Amino acid sequence: MYSFTELTNLFCQKFSHPQFPSQPAGLYEPASYFLGIGGKRIRPVACLMGNELFGEIHEDSWRIATAIELFHNFTLMHDDIMDKASLRRGQPTVHMRNGENTAILSGDVMLVQAYSQLEGICGDYMHWILKLFNQTAREVCEGQQYDMDYESVDMVSLEDYIQMIKLKTAVLLAASLKMGAIVGGATRHNCDRLYGFGKNLGIAFQLQDDFLDCFGDPEKFGKQVGGDILRNKKTCLLISARQMATGSDKEKLEELLAFQPATQSEEQDKITGVLDIYRKSGVEASCLELIQFYATKAMEHLEQIVVVSSRKQPLQDLANYLLHREY
Repeated sequence: MYSFTELTNLFCQKFSHPQFPSQPAGLYEPASYFLGIGGKRIRPVACLMGNELFGEIHEDSWRIATAIELFHNFTLMHDDIMDKASLRRGQPTVHMRNGENTAILSGDVMLVQAYSQLEGICGDYMHWILKLFNQTAREVCEGQQYDMDYESVDMVSLEDYIQMIKLKTAVLLAASLKMGAIVGGATRHNCDRLYGFGKNLGIAFQLQDDFLDCFGDPEKFGKQVGGDILRNKKTCLLISARQMATGSDKEKLEELLAFQPATQSEEQDKITGVLDIYRKSGVEASCLELIQFYATKAMEHLEQIVVVSSRKQPLQDLANYLLHREY
């Protein structure tokens, strides 16, 4: 069996081959640029791992993995537009580099290319793969809509937030693992347990992302630390802080949320002020506890998969990598 690192390297080698024609360059070059600025490739590798958990990796899994990564990058390119993000993985976003119209269209063509990859599936499970892929794509869109909806409401519950990140982030990791398992001939029980592993790991992964946005190293994280704070984004940290902060800290937090910085210095003052409240109110520790809660649930699902225990090691390594990362 391959390790997580070995599979990542193998996928990156295959994925480095051109995914698009050369012309029209205005359409395809931005898409190639976006794919070329890197990424952890976690979801496609998860698909390959889901297959290898139950047998040799089938060629169909490579096609599905490529489709997953193209779809994921399509969502990221469009998310950057909606979030007005200037950086992605430490590099200029496509809408900042090439304009919004180009970013929309280049993102669209990535989605089309993802389905072109799925056309090549030759197994009799193609119907189940397409059904799961489409269901997941719809859920990701639903999650993004909830995320945007929450920007215009004053209060969001932690339960609603967890449901949103489950749809926006976790289901794609879960489906990636399950699609690989389907190709590998896994039983329904094993497919469902693997999906549960991926779903809970995906929630923990997004919570970790929220945490790193506030407390990570900006050089390692690849984007501005405190960006969620500046946008008043309702992450688990902000939601918890509004519940846990008391007295003058609670009042100060609301003042900071209402404050719209006009300079970089004012932006830093807002970030520093909110982070101070997060620490004082116990939100930093609370977020870490929540990450551990979902990580534990993920490992419980992994334990219930009926397969030789040693074959689960790469998935355990994946979980450790995702939950102990600094970027």
